[in-house]
Amino acid sequence: MSHLPVIVGMGGVNAAGRTSGHQAFRRTVLDALSDDDQARTLLGLAAMMRLAHGQADDAWHDGDGNRLDAPTLVAQTRQQVLDHTLIRRIEDPRFNAEGLPANRRASLALDAPLTFHIRRRQLPDSLPPTWQVRERDRHTLEVTVPAGEMDVMLPETRPAQVRAAAQLPSGFEPSRLYRSVHHPRGLSMTIFAASDCLGDSGLLWDELRDRLDPGEVAVYAGNSIGQLDDEGWGGLLKSFVSGKRATSKQMPLGYGQMPADFLNAYVLGSVGSTGAALGACASFLYNLRLGVDDIRAGRCRVAMVGTADAPITPEIIEGFRTMGALADDDSLKALDALELLTDSDYQRACRPFAKNCGFTMGEASQFVMLMDDRLVLETGAEVLGSVPDVFVNADGWKRSISAPGIGNYITLGKAAALVRDLLGETALRKRTFLHAHGTSTPKNRVTESHVFDLVARAHGIEAWPVVAVKTFVGHSQGSAAGDQLTSALGSFAHDLLPGIPTLDAVADDVHAERLVFSRTPRAFTADAAFINAKGFGGNNATGVVLSPAVTERLLVARHGPAAVAAWQVRREVTREVAAEYRQAADRGHFQARYRFGEGVLEGPELEVSEATIRIPGYARPVSLAVDNPFGRIEEGDDS
Repeated sequence: MSHLPVIVGMGGVNAAGRTSGHQAFRRTVLDALSDDDQARTLLGLAAMMRLAHGQADDAWHDGDGNRLDAPTLVAQTRQQVLDHTLIRRIEDPRFNAEGLPANRRASLALDAPLTFHIRRRQLPDSLPPTWQVRERDRHTLEVTVPAGEMDVMLPETRPAQVRAAAQLPSGFEPSRLYRSVHHPRGLSMTIFAASDCLGDSGLLWDELRDRLDPGEVAVYAGNSIGQLDDEGWGGLLKSFVSGKRATSKQMPLGYGQMPADFLNAYVLGSVGSTGAALGACASFLYNLRLGVDDIRAGRCRVAMVGTADAPITPEIIEGFRTMGALADDDSLKALDALELLTDSDYQRACRPFAKNCGFTMGEASQFVMLMDDRLVLETGAEVLGSVPDVFVNADGWKRSISAPGIGNYITLGKAAALVRDLLGETALRKRTFLHAHGTSTPKNRVTESHVFDLVARAHGIEAWPVVAVKTFVGHSQGSAAGDQLTSALGSFAHDLLPGIPTLDAVADDVHAERLVFSRTPRAFTADAAFINAKGFGGNNATGVVLSPAVTERLLVARHGPAAVAAWQVRREVTREVAAEYRQAADRGHFQARYRFGEGVLEGPELEVSEATIRIPGYARPVSLAVDNPFGRIEEGDDS
């Protein structure tokens, strides 16, 4: 019997806030929540943004240390929280008044010799043969350049042409939560997200690890384009031309699989299977598929799966802008016939399935912990949902590498067929919803809606609800499907589907006859969600996520009511531990799990036999038993 991959914890951060406890989800449906849930969400975000600080006795202080009651603090910080979460004007001053730093090539025509003074260490090693250098003192040189042509780079600032992005909530810096030493932003976000996932699970990692063969843990995590900020490959690649020195960390920390490496080395201490699958905007689902396949096949029992992308840098944004993919300022003005853009205009930059002009960059890190269903019952783990399968297909022949193709019809078609076979036609038609890739580009609104329309027609679906969370959290590249998956888990928990508030009207070219779009949150009880991703280059993926209620029904069918009843008793302890973590996080108390230099082993400490390897610090040995499907051929056996 195949094992069922169950989601037992989730963690991360995006422009809507913290993933655990569905905080980020609640921010996207805020107006549909009760007054108490709204206040809890706003207070938690205020604490995350360092506008407030909660104590263990439920006392609250504002950013200046003044003690305030919760209602007063909510009223005081509400607008600031709303204005500095989700998509908004980029807060980096370089994108606004200062302008983006750049250099311009120029050729100077010198009518007379040019003489200048320069510090000795600043003089280039290789000089033009016509330059004359004279020593003024031990630190300073005098250089004379003869009349003629002189090529130079002149520093300048260029106005940003894209000023909207989905940044993490203002004031939240994951690198402050642990001993981060020049870590790229994406890796700091990884540490926070994985720690948040462990806290949300309510399971103590060291105790869980002791139950398992060390080889029964897997980590699959990465991103779509590596770490391209100044602490990673971005700083490395421009070090020569910017006159800055490359560091020894920029090269190794820039690799796309580094989120997985960080989890193994500094968070989990895992020696199990590891890796990263890069599939452009579908990267999260590619990594989720690796974890799902391992658990289904019994190759591992626990898998940490996720991504971390921090692409809000001048260079990355300029790269996507020149492709014509981003909603730049000029396009937004033309879209709404505006002379100037205000803050509220930037907040409306992303408009999936409406009349739109391009996507809005976002940053996010999202992780889920998967566990096989038998271990769920043994440990009393929480059930947030389950992932029976993830389907991946390419586009085949293409006119352009960036153009959409046919692969997504196959992935969604297979996903819908699986849900029909698992839950029946009525459940597929009436109790499922689509988490669209929904980028807010003119081409996506047509092509993705056509995929949805054809699959809906094939299965007789007449009103398929569509969610598009990029309207809130932008396009976080490889982490985009992680934003969608964790939002779907929030919908299961709250029976609410986020609306698309920027959808003034569905665009005329959208295939909307069998789809349901809503500007506001909509009450909906779902059995399953489809997480859809259409990646650059033809990387298509659709994941099936089953609700907690459906997952529990599967547990009963697979293991019997008595086993599930015993699990429900054990689960109470897990829920108490998870609740304590979330309450502390809602007050602004975060404990990033980062264990640098602990328990380091290099090989001589191991005990190796033909059947096992025993590792100091691990309760159980690594089994060396392997499956051999090919049979045994003795030397000289001619049979």
